[in-house]
Amino acid sequence: MLIHQNFTGGNIRVEKNEGNVFSLNNELRDTPQDWFYWAFCAEGAGGQTLTYQFPSIRLGPLGPAVSHDLKTWAWLGKGEDANAFTYTFKADEDKVYFAHSMLYHPERFYEFANRNGLVLSELCKSKKGRTVPVVTFGDGDRTILLTARHHACESTGSYVLEGVLEGLLKNPVDNTKVVCVPFVDLDGVLDGDQGKARVPYDHNRDYAPDKPAIYPEVAAIRSIADSGVLYGFDFHSPWHINGRNNTVFVVQKRTDKEAEYEKFSAFLEDSTNENSLKYDKSNNIQPGVEWNSSDAPCFACYMLDAAKAKLAFTLETTYFGTPDNIFTAEKATELGRCFAAALRRYDAQA
Repeated sequence: MLIHQNFTGGNIRVEKNEGNVFSLNNELRDTPQDWFYWAFCAEGAGGQTLTYQFPSIRLGPLGPAVSHDLKTWAWLGKGEDANAFTYTFKADEDKVYFAHSMLYHPERFYEFANRNGLVLSELCKSKKGRTVPVVTFGDGDRTILLTARHHACESTGSYVLEGVLEGLLKNPVDNTKVVCVPFVDLDGVLDGDQGKARVPYDHNRDYAPDKPAIYPEVAAIRSIADSGVLYGFDFHSPWHINGRNNTVFVVQKRTDKEAEYEKFSAFLEDSTNENSLKYDKSNNIQPGVEWNSSDAPCFACYMLDAAKAKLAFTLETTYFGTPDNIFTAEKATELGRCFAAALRRYDAQA
């Protein structure tokens, strides 16, 4: 039986094996602080019952996400041990993927783009020489800039972004062009990095206006923004679990934009439905509260300050949710469609 990370998004280290119990951990790579992302493939385990043991803060309340094709994911469910899970492989289950959360494979985005007639262009070359995709559609004098995966492991935001794009394609915002960078840290997404808190700093901290960008993707995004952006939205996942991290929330960066945050948030809360992840604007985090330091450079800060955007923020989407609001791919993409509807309502009354 083989445990490996040789696939898009793979990240695992086998520390010990005793019989049917495997002790595993993730690879932090260039993330100096503890983080929780992991993903592995088990091959050749057909007919066996195996237990996978982790350190703390690696498994969520729904257990691991499980897939057979890296496209469709389901929650295994929580076991008796909060830091371990046991899986019984069917006789013909020769390859199974397990992950901290529901991964969003880039192939899914490329298939989505193809189905919807979206043309993928090159934003730039990544540090490793890969083509970083950008999608542009719509006509108008105004620009909506959408991004995701500034932190490579934060896959829930990608599902929401897909829904936003679908909603804007079907019902555009008047007189606007949409520019979307779906995988800002493309190298990290493909290599299975955590991506958060990279050394010397991660992609979302590469927006200090008085310093040139060290990541080519961010340099290209900043160049787009310097031509003017009306709305800028960045889609993330928060910390592992507990409290606000079990919800969907807006990260508010500027006190002078509080009225705009409130207006949009009210529209988003009203637009969500029984098929989407729930959103409650009371979960939003205000400037200077907890970790939301207004001094830290970020995408939204750059959009507001340098690009003079009317509205810009990060939307954080929980990895797992709560018993009455469990994360699924379908609910997350529907939330994205609701986000697009809220944006149209906001723009109409702006």
